[in-house]
Amino acid sequence: MNNVKIARASSTDEYVRMIEQALDDVWDLHQSIEFDEDSMAYAREFIGPLEKSLKDLYQSMKDGNYEFATGDLAFMAIVEKYHDAQLPFKFLLKRINETHMKGLDV
Repeated sequence: MNNVKIARASSTDEYVRMIEQALDDVWDLHQSIEFDEDSMAYAREFIGPLEKSLKDLYQSMKDGNYEFATGDLAFMAIVEKYHDAQLPFKFLLKRINETHMKGLDV
């Protein structure tokens, strides 16, 4: 991560809001793919797995099964593979993973 300190969520509510924002961003990306399929075709290969990973994370929090620091979240392989221009909310995903790995910043 190039020695850049990534700010973690400072509360559970903030962490949940970050995940909800990422899910909203995934929905927006779905819309972009439908609107401009030719130039957005690259996103088709990762949008499904990314969405599933975020939904599983969100559901585990709702169910009370969530655990911090269990290794990188599944979507990090996607985050590392694509450039910021291809994944505009990449930094948000990194923040979610950083919070997951190191816990809340309290």
